[in-house]
Amino acid sequence: MVRNPGRRTALVDAAIEVLARDGARGLTFRAVDVAAGVPNGTASNYFANRDALLAQVTGQIHQRIAPDPAEVAEVMKAPPSRALVVELMGWINRRVAAQRTGYLAMLELRLEATRRPELQEELTRAIRETLDDDLRFHEEGGLPGDRTAVLLTYLAMTGLMLEQLTLPGVVPAEETDGLIAA
Repeated sequence: MVRNPGRRTALVDAAIEVLARDGARGLTFRAVDVAAGVPNGTASNYFANRDALLAQVTGQIHQRIAPDPAEVAEVMKAPPSRALVVELMGWINRRVAAQRTGYLAMLELRLEATRRPELQEELTRAIRETLDDDLRFHEEGGLPGDRTAVLLTYLAMTGLMLEQLTLPGVVPAEETDGLIAA
């Protein structure tokens, strides 16, 4: 396989775009080449097969949608409180809107993982690590709420994300701030 980290990253970013736009069935090497603006056959020189490409996407998508650590540090200067938790959840909601492509691609990965055991294992590991990091962040930040409250908030936010990304008319955007605060 070819070793050009910049080109590999560009191909994985293009794959994320294709996943978000065309779904998992539309994720072909040719579609990735077109989205990356590279000659036909380039993606197949970097990835042995579609599973290898999906594994790379799984690894990179979290980096793409992760918040800027400096922004997190700034937000966390506020004293731990329920209001801060509401602000953090609102912040996540705004990031979903701003990073729509990344989150749509993540949904596509989740659906594809239901049909690919290897991908399911890798994606489960990655999501579990992220959730564990979030739980640790909450606890170490001294934020109110126990583990169960944080897990319920995670599940509620995941549901809200799903609705906003797939059927935005179900929960109108003007209602989300009030729902998050509740």
